[in-house]
Amino acid sequence: MDRAADIGNRVPAASARSTTPPRWIARRRASWRSPSPVATAAWVVVLTCSLLPTVIAQEAFGEAVTLGQRAAATTVIIVVAFLVTLAVGQLRALRPLLAVLLTLVGSQFLVFGVLARAGRIQEWTGSPAFAVYMPTEVLLNLLVTAAMLAILTALHRDRRAYYLVRGDLAAPAEPISWLAVRQGDRWNNVGRNLTLGISLGTLAFLVLAGTPRAGLVGAALPALPAILFAAALNAFNEEVTYKASILSVLDGPIGRRDALRMVAAYFGIAHFYGVPYGLVGVGLAWFLGWILARSMAETRGMAWAWFIHFVQDMLIFGFMAGGAIVPGGG
Repeated sequence: MDRAADIGNRVPAASARSTTPPRWIARRRASWRSPSPVATAAWVVVLTCSLLPTVIAQEAFGEAVTLGQRAAATTVIIVVAFLVTLAVGQLRALRPLLAVLLTLVGSQFLVFGVLARAGRIQEWTGSPAFAVYMPTEVLLNLLVTAAMLAILTALHRDRRAYYLVRGDLAAPAEPISWLAVRQGDRWNNVGRNLTLGISLGTLAFLVLAGTPRAGLVGAALPALPAILFAAALNAFNEEVTYKASILSVLDGPIGRRDALRMVAAYFGIAHFYGVPYGLVGVGLAWFLGWILARSMAETRGMAWAWFIHFVQDMLIFGFMAGGAIVPGGG
């Protein structure tokens, strides 16, 4: 055979081999799909109704945004989105999401923009003592949670639909290779491992980012009852308000994968001014929101999500009570 012809015959095969993507890229391409119009619209609503516009206004442009301004802007966005659903029938599936977000921003404004400004309550929330201001804040947030439970009950009727049950603590866990969750693993083991791993990560961050001192434990110990109370109630408030509510109204219309991502985004952005602070706080809360919402979806209940969240809050509030770290990056 002519050598040139032979080379010519072999080049296409070699070229084909060189352009064949690695197996992991092929799997990623196979799993990728363009978002549906409903999912795209849901992303727009979730992000514009989150804390993101406030963060951009304050951090990029130096414009302070009050709670009242944020509530008014969010209400306008929701009203416009509702009008769009009247014109586009496919988007009517997002109306429960709009009802949930309107209830959330409205109740937050009434509680923290009106009620919290009452004389005695304002004194308590402004107290420098952790055992005073933190229980007051979580009790105020409980009023927001009550409003959320009311709208969720009206939308779903059955509390199991919005995960207000313990769930199956040993339910099968969907594999997550990068978290070493494999086929056949169950949540009784996954939940335990996640609690330990996430807690060690939280503790490491608090030690590195805070200013712990030798007397930290002694300083926090008198506030232990307040720490435990606030951690338990705050975990419940946030699991209902930021995860169960959004997940329960999006899981059906757009699918679980996108719903989990939106829950994570909303919860993560909400922690920009929390503990931890800034983009690090957003990233950590984003992951926590995603994995805890996933636990709700797979166990059909809130027990693991609440417990893992409670342990993280207990650590964070312990450092706050001991004066080692404060919200907002101080």
